[in-house]
Amino acid sequence: MARVRLTVAQRREELLGAAVEQIEKRGVAALRIADVAAALGVSNALVLYHFSTKEKLVAAAFNHAADGDLAHLRKLLGRRTSALRRLRAAVRWYAPTGTAKGWRLWIEGWAVALREPALREVARDLDRQWKAALTEVIAEGAANGEFSCDDPASAAWRLTAFLDGLAVQMTSYAGSLSRTAMLAWTDEALARELGLDREALTSALR
Repeated sequence: MARVRLTVAQRREELLGAAVEQIEKRGVAALRIADVAAALGVSNALVLYHFSTKEKLVAAAFNHAADGDLAHLRKLLGRRTSALRRLRAAVRWYAPTGTAKGWRLWIEGWAVALREPALREVARDLDRQWKAALTEVIAEGAANGEFSCDDPASAAWRLTAFLDGLAVQMTSYAGSLSRTAMLAWTDEALARELGLDREALTSALR
């Protein structure tokens, strides 16, 4: 059966999606243009037509993944509900217990970013936008009297650092902590930053 002819934008989207999957599976160092091409049943030449080098493909793939994560974060934080509910939904999605995909991808990206300025900028921008979005909603909730937080920006930094560290541990040492324990720790970290105890947090979300 002949392949459906895609537009340039659609083809790039398809190639980037495949590249993200292959990076998660193989890692950046082992990734080859041929792996991405084979995953889609296309030629190496087609991949190189859109991304002239492996380095450009990898950088674009991380940009693609970052855009997807940020779009979902904005969707969660844009819901028409309390700031507390939006924060908890975002934190639970971002945590390694949630439905966010790609922790292996981002851990790989952080390692490669130590040597690759283009990837470092992608990772830094994603981190900056994530913290800014959390800061905004924490400030909103504090202003509305839902909880207490004198320094929303610092709270966002601490939450992000906690979740990043937990994700690294759970990705590197899968199964070392139960999902129930991770959810409890995540709720406790959120409650602590918002001046609540865990019982008050649970009660406010009923």
